[in-house]
Amino acid sequence: MSRIHEALKKAEQERAVNQGIPSQANLATTPFADPPVFAESPKLHTTAPASVPSSAPHSGMPGLGGPFGVDTLLARSAQMEWKPDSTTMLFMNADEGVRGTEEFRTLRSRLYHLREKMTLKKLLVTSALPKEGKSFTSSNLAQVMVRQHGRRALLIDADLRAPRLHLMLGTKSDPGLSDYLLGEQDEFSIMQRGPLENLFFIPSGTGATDPAELIGNGRLKLLLQRVEPLFDWIIIDSPPAVPVSDASVLAKACDGVLLVVRSNSTPVDLARKARQEFPEESLIGVVLNGTSEDALPYARYYYESYQKKAATTKA
Repeated sequence: MSRIHEALKKAEQERAVNQGIPSQANLATTPFADPPVFAESPKLHTTAPASVPSSAPHSGMPGLGGPFGVDTLLARSAQMEWKPDSTTMLFMNADEGVRGTEEFRTLRSRLYHLREKMTLKKLLVTSALPKEGKSFTSSNLAQVMVRQHGRRALLIDADLRAPRLHLMLGTKSDPGLSDYLLGEQDEFSIMQRGPLENLFFIPSGTGATDPAELIGNGRLKLLLQRVEPLFDWIIIDSPPAVPVSDASVLAKACDGVLLVVRSNSTPVDLARKARQEFPEESLIGVVLNGTSEDALPYARYYYESYQKKAATTKA
């Protein structure tokens, strides 16, 4: 795990250098507003392959097998009028060139590349501590997945302690996951869909009195088994891994784990402790979130130049 160690060390060095010197990027109105930079891991490579063309055949495309079909999914999931937070929901923003969108497209490409080598559909996104960007990462990753034609994604808010995804999407939080885990709702009565085609959402649900016991009661695994054939990707936002045990339990039902580390913030020892909560083969990569624009001068220059050139061409 030397590469993950190097990524965590880099985050700690940035935190030390910038201690007490706030950058413009970290003065955003929301702690999730900064786009991620993707650090290297043994499985999630820094050299990104080309994106999977939207017209390319895809062997993992959801079919009509299993107990349900796509018609059932569309008929029974609730169509909602979401009011997303434009500062955090990058792909529901009218500005296609907003900072961070290219980084998520790069992450999408790397995940598809990794998918060629291993089973990867159910993905858990977590962090060591709260407010490091896991909800920002999971929600925008789900959005970028469905930007490719015909791809269908399910986003699940499994943080039953401090759910945020419904606030970021601008929708209600119930009925949701906790109601299903309690046996009070079925698979489709807890699903929502909004303005972004093929993106489905299961919110956290009614407040749970004992989240750890609820997560571990076995019904989550049943839920995933029943709806998995309908989706290309299932992305689960979990509680942070260090304070509570929920993330390690959730990871057992998933194919891989992405660990979000916040630049200038996450202590390296706690990031290491978080990764130790998961089997080595489960951790597929580290996302370094919240770096300042000054840390990426070349990337910023490249994207700005490209955007100006594209605008000139269109004109």
